[in-house]
Amino acid sequence: MGQNSVRGEEARGARASRADQLGWDESLYANGGRPPAVDASAGAGGDGGGHRRGGSRKRAKRGKYRILKWVAAVVSLLILGTAGAGYAYYRHLNGNIKKDALNLGESKAPKAKANAAGQTPMNILLIGSDARDSKENQKLGGAKSTFGGVPLADVQMLLHVSADRSNMSVVSMPRDTLVKIPKCTDKKGKVYPASTQFHLTNESLGRGGPGCTVATWESITNIHIDHFMMIDFSGVVSMADAIGGVPVCVDANVYSHTRDGHGSGLRLEEGTTSIKGKQALQWLRTRYGFKDGTDLARAEAQHQYMSSMVRQLRKGTKLTNPGQLMDLAEAATDALTVDDGLGTVKKLYDLGEDLKKVPTKRISMTTMPNMYSQDPNFKGKVVPIPGDAEKLWSMVRDDVPLDGKPAAKKKVEQVSKDPAAPVADTGVLVRNGTGTDSEAPAEGRATAVASVLQAAGYTRAKADHTLNPQAKTVINFPSADLEGDAQALAKALGIPLSSVKKSTDVSGVTLTVGADWRKGDAYPKADDKTPSTASLLNGEKVSCMHVQPGYSF
Repeated sequence: MGQNSVRGEEARGARASRADQLGWDESLYANGGRPPAVDASAGAGGDGGGHRRGGSRKRAKRGKYRILKWVAAVVSLLILGTAGAGYAYYRHLNGNIKKDALNLGESKAPKAKANAAGQTPMNILLIGSDARDSKENQKLGGAKSTFGGVPLADVQMLLHVSADRSNMSVVSMPRDTLVKIPKCTDKKGKVYPASTQFHLTNESLGRGGPGCTVATWESITNIHIDHFMMIDFSGVVSMADAIGGVPVCVDANVYSHTRDGHGSGLRLEEGTTSIKGKQALQWLRTRYGFKDGTDLARAEAQHQYMSSMVRQLRKGTKLTNPGQLMDLAEAATDALTVDDGLGTVKKLYDLGEDLKKVPTKRISMTTMPNMYSQDPNFKGKVVPIPGDAEKLWSMVRDDVPLDGKPAAKKKVEQVSKDPAAPVADTGVLVRNGTGTDSEAPAEGRATAVASVLQAAGYTRAKADHTLNPQAKTVINFPSADLEGDAQALAKALGIPLSSVKKSTDVSGVTLTVGADWRKGDAYPKADDKTPSTASLLNGEKVSCMHVQPGYSF
């Protein structure tokens, strides 16, 4: 933080003395740097002779011509000098940005397809590291026993920007969520084997870097992540200072401190306070003192902080003063570790321009639906709520707005020109794909759905006992001459045509019953409403954190 302040002062000092540094040549002007005076006596006195008047006009023209040349020369030097200094500063800011590999895993989630207008959604994983790897981070992080230890991803938020840039969603995953971390290989070739037992999701950062946290998210959600941005303790402090403070609110006086020394140390009076520096970090790390004192309360406080920060930046108060803007640029580039796709000032600027298109009222903050684990070995840790969590991930994958407002343009389903065969002549293989990372496959689903189809006239439908986990129910067909049959099956079951896909992995029309259809004879109707367990918060709404009893003063 101190280093950033010094840089800012040096930059301001450079700006103050830049006139002579950029080639301002005082010798271009006579009379102490002022342009030479034109002879005003011509025509205002003297003998009034034509020759004298003509000479004065010539001298005046020559004087004006010289002034124009001098002005042009000075402007040229200033432009060239400023361009040189600007490029040097641009390179300096680029040098501030730290870069790391995007994904250290072996398998990648499929990229989202473009919509009819050729636009694609964008997913950015935001990571807050608790690394105590510098004097500044050690000073802010405390806990000397952790100095130099393996960093943890204590904050994890997926930022999803819709394809048409009309809306944005931020989904948090609690740091103590139980997950199985995939195999990760770091940049030096060190291999971290896939975990066979459950670990906390924040441990993924210590297995090669942020690229392993990205790989873990993709394996859990099947959402392709385009970029990541990581920030540490000192980065949070310097950014909060550069912004000029972020307004937050509590509904009572709060002091996050326990008798045995736990707590962030946050101390605020009831109402709204603009926080920055160490106090901003304390807010983001507070668990004891908010609501029920859990990580879920901490995630809600982080959402409120992020919403308020966005509102502050949208006001543009820091963008009108060049000095403050440079301080903000300095802090932002120095605070971040990003993937190569965001590794320059221009790329970060372009990203910012993209994000600015989204109205604040269309920004939704949510948390992965979760509940406490029933495993006695993981008391107090959380797992996804079956059904609700997958529904939230599915909405993000399908670019469905979490605020409940309709998308600007709905996808147009392409109906096949291939005629469908009679249902009695259509062979259908039914597979059970209802298993997930947190749930075993629903027993007998392939047989049950095959019976439903037989009753509907698909007498050649039969169950296949191959287990093929799928988040959503899909119908696959191997060749164009079976596309009409596959779409007719989808229509009969009420499955959207977007779930009918050509695949060389099947030899006939194949229905894989996914995790979205674990029970019942009828395929569940589409529900575009965000699960209530996701704790939805609108980015424009100003709210106050509820203070936990016993932590007031």
